[in-house]
Formats: sequence, structure tokens, C-alpha cells
Amino acid sequence: MTLQSDALSALPVTALKGVGPKSAERLARLGIECVQDILFHLPLRYQDRTRVTPMQYLRPGDEVVVEGEVEHVEIRFGRRRSLLVHLSDGSSRIILRFFHFSAAQKNNLKAGLALRCFGEVRNGPACFELIHPEYRVVEENGMAMAEETLTPVYPTTEGMHQISWRDLTGKALELLNSSEQGLQEWLPDELLQAYSLMELSAAIRYLHRPPPDAQQQLLLDGVHPAQQRLAFEELVAHQLSLRQARQLQRLKQAPRLSGAGDLRQGLMQALPFELTGAQERVLEDISADMQQPVPMLRLVQGDVGSGKTIVAALAALQAIEAGFQVALMAPTELLAEQHMKSFQQWLEPLGVD
Repeated sequence: MTLQSDALSALPVTALKGVGPKSAERLARLGIECVQDILFHLPLRYQDRTRVTPMQYLRPGDEVVVEGEVEHVEIRFGRRRSLLVHLSDGSSRIILRFFHFSAAQKNNLKAGLALRCFGEVRNGPACFELIHPEYRVVEENGMAMAEETLTPVYPTTEGMHQISWRDLTGKALELLNSSEQGLQEWLPDELLQAYSLMELSAAIRYLHRPPPDAQQQLLLDGVHPAQQRLAFEELVAHQLSLRQARQLQRLKQAPRLSGAGDLRQGLMQALPFELTGAQERVLEDISADMQQPVPMLRLVQGDVGSGKTIVAALAALQAIEAGFQVALMAPTELLAEQHMKSFQQWLEPLGVD
């Protein structure tokens, strides 16, 4: 099956085998509607299931793969009924504990059966335990196939198990691999080369199925080159969207706010301090923007006590001098009260209510 690159964004998730209306509804809760959305639903972390750990080397808290033979199975009654599967690999033994199980599951877990299990090691009354581990039967003709990549753990929603996510992403990756061009590359080649960035399709493949020798700490910290590739593109898209929004905003009309400057001059003369050079530069920029026939887009940033409030007061006076009313908004009631007191102290002597 061969797909054009843009087909992945047009192909609904229901086109994947095993995805019915209910699964599609669950995926929609996460904003996933097409195959491309699945590819960009990236793992939160990874589990290493590429190697089997002998039971004698287990430690509490480790997430491990163990392999052994079922010695016996029992149902233990206590505060909570549980199914206990005693497993041994010859070097030691461990218990698989299931609080939720069926009669069929119990009957299928018979003595002599070889299992490969994955779970978190916990202390138990008699020995180490795995609580509700994932497991599969090791065929009689050989060992179970080891995982070839790190196992991804995805952000999920109710009704979507991690096994389902791995199956979905596996099918989506198969479609990506069969696509003639992969995912659409929006970054130009010269930019990719200048910053030594991975191709988008390669980065997606890597993050969904990292090799066993992948540097897990880099992935956990979000600084792996594959993650940096996606972060770079996201930042570029964010900057472009802001630039577009700014251009659209510049098409809107706004009244020119200017005045003789008497009120502003009066306030500055009444202040018991002089404005800093930084405050004067900011005021010049704000004053120039307010006199333009388009909305001002400006953010004043400064530490606590740097004098942002007096800058706001002087900007408000420019609007008042131009014959307009001014509203000052604050994020909290306490801050609003503080600003009101400051403005009353500064503006009432100027005859501004």
C-alpha cells in the first residue's frame, strides 16, 4: 500500500484495523482524528523491555522483564481476594499477583507454563511480587522474542490501554514507512543543515520506537536530537503564527492618542523621584505607539519594584489628554486595591478622577 504524504492527515483513525466508533470517540477526547495525529501523539517516557533480568538480581521499584516457569497457582483470600502465580527461573522465585482476574485466566495459568512478564518489583509478604504485570506465554519451541526497541508509554484517556497505543502507533508507523515522501517537511533544507536537525519522519520514528541503546536520560529530559527537531519546528510555527496575528492586528484601526503632555509633565514634576533611563525609553516607545492609527502590541516586562506602575499611569494620562477614558486591569483584588491607592495619590492632585 502506497500513500502520498498528505494522505496521513486526511486518513481518519477508523481506517486503521481495530479502531471502531468507540475507540475513535476516545481518541477524539485527545484531539486525535487522523493517522497523522497519532504520529504526533508522542510518548511521555519509555520502558526497557529489551533484556530479561534474572530474578536473583531484582530490586524493589525496578521495572523489569522476568522469565520463568509457573510452579503453582492459588487464590488467596484476605482483605482482598487475589490470584497468586508462583514463578521461578531457577535462580529465585517471584509472585505475580492479580486482584482482578477471571476463571479462564486462572485456568490458563497452569503449572509448568513458561511466561515472560513485565512489571514493577514490589516487596511482598514472602518474596518480591509483580502486581498485575503484563505477560505472555513462551512457546515450547523456544524463548519469547525480546523487544527490539524501548517500549513507549503514552499519555492516555479512559478506555485506552498502553497495549492499544502501541498497536495504534505501530500501524500508523507502517503507513508512514509505506508513504512515498513521509511527513511533510515544512523547514527548508538549508535550515535543517544549518542546525543539524533530523528529518521529521526520522524523528517521529525514533521517538515512537527508540533503539535499545538510546540515551534514555536525554529522552527523559526532552533534549534528545529527535525531540529537539520537533521542538524547533513548534517554535518556528509559534513565531510565524504570532507574526501573522500581528500583521492581521495591524490591519485594524485605532484612534490616535496624543495630547499636549501637561498632565504627564505635572505628574513627573510631582514625583519624589526621577524616572530611570529605562523607564524613559519605555515611555517614549509607548507614547509613539499610542499615537499610531493602529492598536498597540507591546509587553512591558520588569522585576517587582522596577516601576511598571508609574509607566502605566503616565500612559493612562496620555489617553486622558486625548479625551478618552482609561480602565486599568489587575490580576488580583489585592493588586487592584494597591494600584487604586497609587493612582489616587498621583492623579487626584492633577484633577483626574
